Amino acid sequence: MQIPHSGYHWNGVDPDFFEGWYFRVTLPKIGESFAFMYSIEDPLGKSDRSGGAAQILGINEQHLICTFPDVRKFWAAKDGLGLGHWGETNLTIEPQLLAIDEFDRSITDGYQVTATLHQGALPSQDCRWCYHTVPVYSWGQPQQTQQATAGILSYLPIFEPGWQILMAHGLATGWIEWRGERYEFTNAPAYSEKNWGRSFPQKWFWVNCNSFDETVGLAITAGGGRRKVLWMTEEVGLVGIHYRDRFYEFVPWNSQISWQIQPWGEWRIQATSQDFQVELIGMTDLPGTMVNTPTDRGLVMCCRDTLKGVLSIDLQTIQGDSIIKASSNNAGLEVGGDGWDRGWVK
Repeated sequence: MQIPHSGYHWNGVDPDFFEGWYFRVTLPKIGESFAFMYSIEDPLGKSDRSGGAAQILGINEQHLICTFPDVRKFWAAKDGLGLGHWGETNLTIEPQLLAIDEFDRSITDGYQVTATLHQGALPSQDCRWCYHTVPVYSWGQPQQTQQATAGILSYLPIFEPGWQILMAHGLATGWIEWRGERYEFTNAPAYSEKNWGRSFPQKWFWVNCNSFDETVGLAITAGGGRRKVLWMTEEVGLVGIHYRDRFYEFVPWNSQISWQIQPWGEWRIQATSQDFQVELIGMTDLPGTMVNTPTDRGLVMCCRDTLKGVLSIDLQTIQGDSIIKASSNNAGLEVGGDGWDRGWVK
């Protein structure tokens, strides 16, 4: 299915622009995840913030980053999910999607990704990967037209930034080599999303999990932020749940959403719609890992993540009948931006 906003958004002239992509694979048997974060800033190449980057959170939540200063070696598709960035290469052609073998032969360092293929090599960081993904859920009711995460108004240039879940759940098969170890996997839970605009929100939180030991096929993404809307700011949040070929959506235009987020360690989110109610509780006693996000000053380390959070969900009908009650130790939990000296209650 065609996913809204899956294509590259840059208009070809605006220097104050970034686009970022996030891909995650969870390996439940060993309790680890790999998260790949790609970004491009000022594609015109006219400022100090111009360039691309690849970041990875890997085993034991170790963080690595590799920059790609030459924006001319970045490519992205306008009509669907497809992007890549080349570093050292012997090719003289325009950057583009390559066959897997050709990428291996010709691209010393770089990456390429589509909706079904993800491949890359960062030899300076002792990391390589190649896997294929079968999408299961994107964003919306299965077998129906898929939805823009931020609704129909997201097609207008009024929100800063844009946000789209590309794949709430998929099954990945392939391998990742990480600092001397090779991890092979079959039908591992996979997830992807993207952002675009001038910078990340002023402040935000994020919760994600699609790997539950005793509840197969459950995928949850929740988030909230203080974002720009034209000349104003607003605080908005959402919860999206895919389970047994059904999509439960809690968004500002159909639900009441509240949260109590600590500066680190505890995420509590409640949402109520006309027909359903849900509570999410995320917890961690790990310190988390700092990662970079695009800002109006370029990439800045202002985001704390863990991929080993504990997440519980309690989804009920409005009458109190239980639909889902589940928990996982493989949740992604995040806070970012400014103003985390104390908790955030809404």
